[in-house]
Amino acid sequence: MTIQDRIGDVTERIVKRSHDSRSLYLERIGKAADKGPQRSRLSCGNLAHGFAACGVSDKQALSGDVVPNLGIITSYNDMLSAHQPYETYPTLIREAAHEVGAVAQVAGGVPAMCDGVTQGQEGMELSLFSRDIIAMSAAVGLSHQMFDAAVFLGICDKIVPGLAIAALSFGHLPAVFVPAGPMTTGISNDEKAKIRQLYAEGKVGREALLESESRAYHSPGTCTFYGTANSNQMLMEIMGLHMPGASFVNPGTPLRDALTREAAKRALAISALGNEYTPAGEIIDEKAIVNGVVGLHATGGSTNHTMHLVAIAAAAGIKLTWDDISDLSDVVPLLARVYPNGKSDVNHFQAAGGLAFLIRELLGDGYLHQDVRTVFGTDLSGYTVEAKLDAHGNVSREEVPETSGDETVLAPVEKAFQPTGGLKMLRGNFGKAVIKISAVAKERHVIEAPARVFHSQEAFLTAFQNKELTGDIAAVVRFQGPKACGMPELHKLTPSLGILQDRGHKVALITDGRMSGASGKVPAAIHVTPEAAAGGPIAKIRDGDMIRIDAVTGTLEVLVDEAEFNARPAAEHDLSSHQFGVGRDLFAAFRANVGAADTGAHVFGA
Repeated sequence: MTIQDRIGDVTERIVKRSHDSRSLYLERIGKAADKGPQRSRLSCGNLAHGFAACGVSDKQALSGDVVPNLGIITSYNDMLSAHQPYETYPTLIREAAHEVGAVAQVAGGVPAMCDGVTQGQEGMELSLFSRDIIAMSAAVGLSHQMFDAAVFLGICDKIVPGLAIAALSFGHLPAVFVPAGPMTTGISNDEKAKIRQLYAEGKVGREALLESESRAYHSPGTCTFYGTANSNQMLMEIMGLHMPGASFVNPGTPLRDALTREAAKRALAISALGNEYTPAGEIIDEKAIVNGVVGLHATGGSTNHTMHLVAIAAAAGIKLTWDDISDLSDVVPLLARVYPNGKSDVNHFQAAGGLAFLIRELLGDGYLHQDVRTVFGTDLSGYTVEAKLDAHGNVSREEVPETSGDETVLAPVEKAFQPTGGLKMLRGNFGKAVIKISAVAKERHVIEAPARVFHSQEAFLTAFQNKELTGDIAAVVRFQGPKACGMPELHKLTPSLGILQDRGHKVALITDGRMSGASGKVPAAIHVTPEAAAGGPIAKIRDGDMIRIDAVTGTLEVLVDEAEFNARPAAEHDLSSHQFGVGRDLFAAFRANVGAADTGAHVFGA
């Protein structure tokens, strides 16, 4: 298979840039693997503590080095719909392990917070940092060195990236990621968005809004729009860490349970005690990372991954940049229209052919690297199949149909919705930023409007409610970056911005905060770096400055005389109210040490 020139060029420059750091990483995980089975290094006292709670047969099995032990890292809690199905997974996994003569133990749990619950609330300021907490929590579980492989149970926004960072920190261990699947389809996304906008305009009350939201988010499973959670599942599959066809099977179904049992058995089969040793650190290489970026563009995925993928890559010694992501976006066609980039949800996407169809299309036209390793034991061509149930209740697979089941949701390459991906990098006298344009009308890819500056989303909403925002507006919402207050998502602004745009105004958002996977129809330059709290140029913007966002040329400029702009002092803002309450005082070290958005916004070597 011949890879597209731009894909190959970007991959090669990542390989060259990462040579030293990747070599050191591979050397480190190689040394860990060379030490042999984990438990062989434990004293008798260590080992006795490690299996004290096990049954007699499991104790006997774990007393030697022949029987593999599978560590389960779980993000289960029963408040969040996406993670509630994981309650029963440890039992399924232990049963599957016993069927192949192995053992499985829950190695540890990790926190799983929901941006949907904390949206617009103080708790959102912990959200981005929770990714690094999750990585560290998973590392604590695996640090007991009782395990020969691991399965990772996680779905949503920061959970999967955090688990992936942990899996790569223990990159000598095989790792299989096990999803729980999306909830079934509720009300249409158009209806949900309409009620939200009516509420923002004061035309319906809270009771109507809550009824609408409850009909949208109505059962166990992941939210069905294509935000960060479902982008995570796409990434794990296209990068070879899921079993083929696992991503978008609904929870509580026989196929879902069969896929979970299969994942457990496969993780055990690829441990160093078998004949197919496949460590996670070798699966996630430069080609796999590029495949993930390509998948992100082809599906119009979450802008959060401009940070998460950079951080995941760094955990494997790979240096991915926003330039790489932007350059790939220029050549990767958009093949999926899933809300907010279309009207349908991930269940419709799955029914139309899902990732199997998408991967086959991208492979066929040279947009993906086929020659990669996967947990399935094949190259990426092994992921162009649909998962089914056979007569015995086990997973079987068959080739995906040649044509899409719905070309308004999932298109072949020759009928792509647009020739480029949905993400662009912006540069200019603001610094750098990211914009998602796959859901933005072409006539709004270039916006020039006067600035209105706000230091919080509450200040913007107050101005909107007071009818102060009556014309074209480039809303600059600053002091929202990771150092300032943990880089919260600002979706609370979306209905109001949409109303202003629907009134015929030119509208844009510029922020050092996030809008993430549900970024919609209003052009938003997000993740601005350097951030205001670090004295970045965004801190020099004043009300009335003309701002130009150009997603065509990739520029973000304040149209002010250069000498005057450079001479301006950076605004300051009292952030003390963001440092206490709902646990924010415990995260002071994170705010002080976090890196910039374009380097992954993490605290590991920041």
